[in-house]
Amino acid sequence: MAKKIKAILEDKHHRPWIMPSGSWQFYQEWLDLLFLHFQVDYDILRPLVPKELSIDQYNGKCYVSLVAFEMKNIRPRNTPAFSPISDFYEINLRTYINQNDKKGVYFINIEASKYLSALVAKKLSGLPYEKSAIVRDDKGYRNINKEKGLTLESTFRISEIITLKSNIDIWLTERYCLYLDKSDGIYCFEIHHPEWTLFSVRMDECQLSYNIGELNLNHENIESAHYSPGVQVLAWKSYLLFSDDKNRDNEETNI
Repeated sequence: MAKKIKAILEDKHHRPWIMPSGSWQFYQEWLDLLFLHFQVDYDILRPLVPKELSIDQYNGKCYVSLVAFEMKNIRPRNTPAFSPISDFYEINLRTYINQNDKKGVYFINIEASKYLSALVAKKLSGLPYEKSAIVRDDKGYRNINKEKGLTLESTFRISEIITLKSNIDIWLTERYCLYLDKSDGIYCFEIHHPEWTLFSVRMDECQLSYNIGELNLNHENIESAHYSPGVQVLAWKSYLLFSDDKNRDNEETNI
């Protein structure tokens, strides 16, 4: 494992900014990922993102992505993984942030297939994990979140590797921090992982309904999709960006 961690840390040519200082605090593996990307209106997206965070745009357009994958071996530094908790399926709905020239993601919604995993992950990270009935079979991902009325039925086939990534391929995937809204303010997690290996994917079936606020996602408005076998991820301790002050500056940049 030490050799693996060293190799991850040394593989940094693709990073958009320098490595975080200090020691990493969490290890995890994101495997067998299906990315579904959607273009959305800024006015619909803005209420779902803390006002302190600057929504990133690609050529003047806003995006969200629904990402289904297997989380594996998630653990704090110097602590072994315990598979009944550390291994689970996850679906997150994310949008894109550019805060002080650090392009990251913000989770609008985040679900885990195991109740205990959701509880522990929420406790350790502060991310708003919740339990949902996520299943992965040999054809695709399925999910039913009865409490929120969120559903996904997908069947897909992995196609050719993307050897020459487009600018938007990179924009949608190469993100090296996570922004988090907690009770006492807005935090940032710096992360690092190898560059994504991406494949084209053919969606044989995709029925989904993710309606949050005024955001209504369904199979008809999927703009593009990717598949990746996955990456090994290191995360650093979160740090406070904005304290919970009702008079915090609402200034937006990079829009």
